[in-house]
Amino acid sequence: MPSPPASDVETSTRARGAGAKLVAVVLGMAALVTVMLCAFALPGVHGGPHDVPIGVAGPGQVTRAAEQKLAGDAWDVTVYDSPEALESAVRDREIAGGLAASSGGMDVYTATAGGPMAAGALTTVGDGLAARQEAQATVHDLVPFPEDDPRGAGFSSAALPMIFGGVFPAVLLGRLFRGRKGLGLRSAGALLFSLVAGAVVAAVLQYGTGSLDGGYWLTALGLSLGMAALSTTFVGLEALFGFVGLGLGAAVMMFLGNPLSGLATGPYWLPAGWAALGQALPPGASGSLLRTNAFFDGAGAGAPALVLAGWVVLGVVLVLVARGRDRRGADALPTAG
Repeated sequence: MPSPPASDVETSTRARGAGAKLVAVVLGMAALVTVMLCAFALPGVHGGPHDVPIGVAGPGQVTRAAEQKLAGDAWDVTVYDSPEALESAVRDREIAGGLAASSGGMDVYTATAGGPMAAGALTTVGDGLAARQEAQATVHDLVPFPEDDPRGAGFSSAALPMIFGGVFPAVLLGRLFRGRKGLGLRSAGALLFSLVAGAVVAAVLQYGTGSLDGGYWLTALGLSLGMAALSTTFVGLEALFGFVGLGLGAAVMMFLGNPLSGLATGPYWLPAGWAALGQALPPGASGSLLRTNAFFDGAGAGAPALVLAGWVVLGVVLVLVARGRDRRGADALPTAG
């Protein structure tokens, strides 16, 4: 029996390869959609206080009763010697809030700007404990949102501008400055854009909508660092893997990093594993750095700043790897005689 022509064999091989590639792409997109659904749905379904650090102060019998009441996975309780020490710990962002009992009732110390959901839950707990003593609970919001934006709507809306501020320069600069020679310009442009965009976003949120307190330049530098972490990473992904790498990176940050950032609720409202993942990604770390710079005078800024610096370093490494690969490829090309 005669064998099929070589052209038919080649066409059949290409068709099988294209089919396998299509199946792989479809399965990959389905997996990505599943992860996105989990990122949006599961934290919302299982949202609630998870290991929220709080303090208690007062007579020994009352503090022991409060510790027993708050035992479990929701609260991480620390006993303080006095209400003044507890209040100082809240302002320094060592704890999210606290309860101070006295003969006259129950004082509830909260920091709404540090996490409105946790502050509301702690207020409910304080009301319950005060009711058991037939007393009245008095709420002291030590770190509220500004008067111009008491619900923190402007602060909560900062996540998407920060993410887009990382995506846009990578896309635009990648189209304008192509190839290995343009890689340095893309990286420098991304960093310069981050500085400018951070200053603009901080100005709008602080002076335009009145959503932020604190020093303007500290807040602006924190926002710039967050955008630099995203933009340099996206530039590196695009340089190394092309548009596919940039698209996947943007999808992860937008559909995974955004819902897990805890910007609207505070990180303590997410389940422990989801919260840790969110704070390890640039949107979550940027939100935490913005929160601490805008409302807590930079207290606790070290950890999120270190995470963002690590992402900047990762972006630079990706750019260097792509540049080295392109250089080796250029050296391997035959030269004219």
